[in-house]
Amino acid sequence: MPLRFTPRDTSFFDLLAELATHLVTGADLLAQLLGADRPERKALAKQLGDVEHDADETTHAIMRRLNQTFVTPFDRDDIYALASALDDCMDFMEEAADLIVLYRIGELPARVSDQVQVLQRAAELTADAMPRLRSMSDLADFWVEVNRLENQADKLHRKLLAELFDNVADPIELMKLKEVVEILEAAADAFEKVANTVETIALKES
Repeated sequence: MPLRFTPRDTSFFDLLAELATHLVTGADLLAQLLGADRPERKALAKQLGDVEHDADETTHAIMRRLNQTFVTPFDRDDIYALASALDDCMDFMEEAADLIVLYRIGELPARVSDQVQVLQRAAELTADAMPRLRSMSDLADFWVEVNRLENQADKLHRKLLAELFDNVADPIELMKLKEVVEILEAAADAFEKVANTVETIALKES
């Protein structure tokens, strides 16, 4: 790792770790929402919305810090990209929960739960990896595993779409379910973007 002689603001590490912790909470709430009845879903979606707001606040804190700090722990564009990608993960999960409630969707296909389990695991891995940015050590397993999970999510997504077109006769219901499935796939893609950004940062700093 290159030598640095200028003091760096290390609060970025704490903020990125905080943002990733919100993702774990959000993914767990989304999983709870899938198994809940409609009245409970509304309350859980509200909780998830609150977590999404907290994540936004942390993201804004990172952006403000970027504007106030001359020397950053690593490339400021990479910090911006990483914070934005983390925030996207939360936004997609919150959007999926919101649509399930707004569309008054009843029982969801079983593979939707599989999609969310992938997001839960990706969130846990991400929260575990963020503190290791301080030392840039032991991060390779993180991006390899998240990329593997995204490939798994892709396969689930394709199978889910096939099942929806085979089994859902009502075109309106089909459109509602398809939109939720697509947003969950976008969340998996966002986690992969986080992993790819971490890989880029680690390679630059090595």
